[in-house]
Amino acid sequence: MGAVIIGTGSCLPKRVLTNHDLEKIVETNDEWIKSRTGISTRRISGEGEETYHLASSAARKAMEMAEVTADAIDLIIVATMTPHMVMPSTACFVQNEIGANNAFAWDLNAACSGFLYSIDTAAKHVLVDRDKTVLVIGAETLSSRTNWKDRNTCILFGDGAGAAVLRYQDNDRGLIGSKLYSDGSLWKLLYLHSSPSCNPEIEQVDNPGPHMLMAGQEVFKHAVKAMEKAVNELLEKENVSIDDISLMIPHQANIRILKKLMSRLGINQEKVFINVHKYGNTSAASIPIALDEANREGKLKAGDLLLFCSFGGGFTWGAALLKW
Repeated sequence: MGAVIIGTGSCLPKRVLTNHDLEKIVETNDEWIKSRTGISTRRISGEGEETYHLASSAARKAMEMAEVTADAIDLIIVATMTPHMVMPSTACFVQNEIGANNAFAWDLNAACSGFLYSIDTAAKHVLVDRDKTVLVIGAETLSSRTNWKDRNTCILFGDGAGAAVLRYQDNDRGLIGSKLYSDGSLWKLLYLHSSPSCNPEIEQVDNPGPHMLMAGQEVFKHAVKAMEKAVNELLEKENVSIDDISLMIPHQANIRILKKLMSRLGINQEKVFINVHKYGNTSAASIPIALDEANREGKLKAGDLLLFCSFGGGFTWGAALLKW
């Protein structure tokens, strides 16, 4: 171990979009949405709340908690599938925005699993170079990639960002281990097209536009089984029981997935942090936002075993175990 999270932060857009607001946009209602997703509200970005702005704000809060200045950051990883631009990376925008002039930076796209992939990568950097300080951010503006005429998807997604600062400490705290997976053969069940190609020879003629498409029932089945398997494999690998877990912080996809997963893992809801009702599915931002909320609400104490798990487009999925 030794790759320790020393500070967390998050940022949510100001605008709150309720289920009742959605009733005016698509054929749906509050009861239908809540019964199927558990979501009541989500945050939607407005002017000045682009992906890198949300990411930068979350980063500043995490750095303030960690008592780390911008010039002490050596590496910035931004997990996102809704970057501000294709190039430069959102991480480079963040580096400039927060004044982390000594840092190198890149984006990582593993959809909803992006924060877990990034934490795993950050921990390896910290353990190889023990003087390195790494800023990991999950940030999304999914409202910019949502088909607001599709009631099956537009009810699910929201915007936001969460961040964590990692640094080496010579103790038994930090990332214990992780199990990460992907399966590119199932991409058609959940995907997001890019903008149309400027080269007609490689243009995708069936490109419906740069918004998310999802086969919801199929994703549900794969998500529950995949996360259950990842968690159980990780716990077995680290010789940890589900009863030893102090708090599970899963990807906030929807409440039905979370309840099914809790049942299959045999973990009580009191040990699971849930905020999907407030923010919806924020993809790579969901776990770090939840982590920061749990941290600031005093739900975490030194020595707690935290379990993270996620599933997203790709498919990508995995689990991570961390000693707080």
